[in-house]
Amino acid sequence: MKLDPRRTALIALHGQGDIIGANGAFADFFHAEIVRRGVVNKISALLTVARDADATVIYTKIVFKPDYSDLNTNSPLLQIVQQKGSLQEGSDLTEIIEALTPAGSDLVVTNQRVGGFSPELVSILEDRGIDTLLIAGVATNISVESTARAASDHGYRVVVVEDACSAATPEAHAASIESLGLLTSITTSNELHWAPVEEPIEA
Repeated sequence: MKLDPRRTALIALHGQGDIIGANGAFADFFHAEIVRRGVVNKISALLTVARDADATVIYTKIVFKPDYSDLNTNSPLLQIVQQKGSLQEGSDLTEIIEALTPAGSDLVVTNQRVGGFSPELVSILEDRGIDTLLIAGVATNISVESTARAASDHGYRVVVVEDACSAATPEAHAASIESLGLLTSITTSNELHWAPVEEPIEA
């Protein structure tokens, strides 16, 4: 799959300590599969390649005020966030993990929902003329799927990097990928190829 870096953004979803870290609030849910699938290393490699190609790199973070006054607990998952005292502004575990630390040219977008397709993200994409999104992160059947569906509905070409995602179980990951295959392109890290900036891209 050939990508034009001028029109493509890599969206690295919620690579925060509370979500993907070994000691995070959601470690019991997600960490074993993250390790088994080598997701952190794959996302890190994707970030490096995207930066080298001069593509736009965007991280998403879920951050709530310490008193959770901006948290709408309308789902069981968000209720767990509050119960565990997680993803609070100022907490070290709310930050992106060290292995995925943003570089100086990267952008970080914060939001308060499980999906990362926020108005701020849309504004960045429109300002930069981006029409293709590469999506990687955790969990496949929650944040990845929510973001991918919203982006597809808004008319973006969406590419889910399957080997750079994971869910709580292999079965949940596989079911989500199967469903997303009707709405997005499914690929793996080694199938991505960046065209030189000066090279025209065929439609």
